[in-house]
Amino acid sequence: MEVEIVSQSANEIELKIDNLTVAEILRVYLNEQGIKFAAWRMEHPTKPIVFRIESSGKTVKKSVSEAVSAISKDLDLLVKGIGK
Repeated sequence: MEVEIVSQSANEIELKIDNLTVAEILRVYLNEQGIKFAAWRMEHPTKPIVFRIESSGKTVKKSVSEAVSAISKDLDLLVKGIGK
C-alpha cells in the first residue's frame, strides 16, 4: 500500500492512497471519533484515492493515531472471536 502526502498542516492533511478498503475503514473510524471532516474521492478507478482529513482541537496526526489504535483493537477482538 502506498500513501503520499499531498498537503499538510497541524489541523488538515490531504493524502493519496491506493487502497479503497483502508481509506473507507479509516474514514468511518475518524467520523465516529467526531473529527471535523474525513472523506475520500476517486476521480477514476485507475487513479489513487484522495483522502482529506480536517481536525479541530486535536492534531490530525493524533486523530489518525487514535483511529488506527481503535481499528487494531477491534480487529484483535474479531480474531479472538473467530478463534473460539
